[in-house]
Amino acid sequence: MARTLEPLAKKIFKGILVAELVGLFGAYFLFSKMHTSQDFRQTMSKKYPFILEVYYKSTEKSGMYGIRELDQKTWLNSKN
Repeated sequence: MARTLEPLAKKIFKGILVAELVGLFGAYFLFSKMHTSQDFRQTMSKKYPFILEVYYKSTEKSGMYGIRELDQKTWLNSKN
């Protein structure tokens, strides 16, 4: 019985591994795009503010302060 489940277990494991890798690269791409583009951060603030909040908190924990304040100042000035 256990021998017949081995191929299925391997397929499931490979599927989970692929999903993890896709998620990891997706998160890296999203962070990279937000880190390099203030316009993209503004789009994220309108569509997915909770993701932008995670970005701000992660950069602040890593010691890079002032990105949130700079964005808010720039966006406020662009409205005027």
